[in-house]
Amino acid sequence: MNLYEASVRLNNGEPKSLADFRGRVLLIVNVASNCGFTPQYQGLQELYARYHEQGLDVLAFPCNQFGGQEPGTDAEIQSFCETKYAVGFPIFTKIDVNGPRADPLFVYLKSQKGGLLGSAIKWNFTKFLVGRDGTVLERFAPTATPASIQPAIEAALAVEVQEG
Repeated sequence: MNLYEASVRLNNGEPKSLADFRGRVLLIVNVASNCGFTPQYQGLQELYARYHEQGLDVLAFPCNQFGGQEPGTDAEIQSFCETKYAVGFPIFTKIDVNGPRADPLFVYLKSQKGGLLGSAIKWNFTKFLVGRDGTVLERFAPTATPASIQPAIEAALAVEVQEG
């Protein structure tokens, strides 16, 4: 599998192919509305607003596997993100990121960049930075603020995709 073979579902249930993001830098994050890291939505939105025109997309995947911190429905999650943080980037349907029901996208991401304690995701707001060519460049712990990963995003945006 490569990243662009993955199909995911938007918050409204519509299927979305990651091939639609080919040539763009992606920051893929598992998120939750009731987490100590939830205020990172603000920083993620700031990154998205600042770099979207240059080729960055932030993709947020709600997950309720860590302390039950994302109990809402997809509609409630979308409303929360829009109302509380004015999020403009896509919020996808709630998924599992670990275990037997883990979404294939996160199985792939973890296989490309393991964490300090193995490949399993340990908490909400784990971030994967993907280059324009679909290569998983870096994995950032939940404690890494969006502002702290800005240099890595800028470096990824500076790399042009080679045709052919």
